[in-house]
Amino acid sequence: MSPHDLLKLNVNEHTEKKNGLTYLSWAWAWAEALKADSTASFIVHTFADKPYMDVNGTGMVWVTVTMFGQGRTCMLPVMNHRNQPIQSPDAFQVNTAIMRCMTKALALHGLGLYIYSGDDLPQSDEPTTMGELTKKEDAPKYEKIIAKTAPKKTIQPTEWDPSDESRKFFAESMIEWTSHCTEVSGLNSYWKSNELQLDSLKTTHPSLYKEVLDRFKTLKLQLTEEKK
Repeated sequence: MSPHDLLKLNVNEHTEKKNGLTYLSWAWAWAEALKADSTASFIVHTFADKPYMDVNGTGMVWVTVTMFGQGRTCMLPVMNHRNQPIQSPDAFQVNTAIMRCMTKALALHGLGLYIYSGDDLPQSDEPTTMGELTKKEDAPKYEKIIAKTAPKKTIQPTEWDPSDESRKFFAESMIEWTSHCTEVSGLNSYWKSNELQLDSLKTTHPSLYKEVLDRFKTLKLQLTEEKK
């Protein structure tokens, strides 16, 4: 099995909705990861011997999942049932966030990624262009109309509170993380692993996005000069 196969896997039977957000069972997701790659592994990053980064009294967990020889890192705030950051989180709350974050990192490898982009079904290898649709004898006539009129979706990552406070928290956490980065490759990888959130931030809070982008650009230039 490959990342391409994971992208096509329908995970809907193993999800549940809470407060309008979709959650994938971490146990099922990890079982599927092992089926796809028996050497799959994940690590929980620690900060000052804690399994989370302290951000103004709240917590941000970081998990890296390695599959197919590629490690992908995700972060997630320790949140309450309203998806708001928790002050002084306890062990149970941190553990819950870690498993959700692990599932999110699996999505970067392809497993359940479509639910983070707001789609109902995974991508398919079936033809989807207008020309190909019209060649199908059994294609419904209304498919052509839908393809022309369907509104473009705005990507809103699953498990992310859309409030101004949450977006500011995300931007600050991205900037805070850079203080721990010592390699350009790590900087690029981290930006890539949070691309969905960053694209959404760029649309909803362009000033915050610019702060994060400027910090990453500055540090990238600095690390490149130091390496020379």
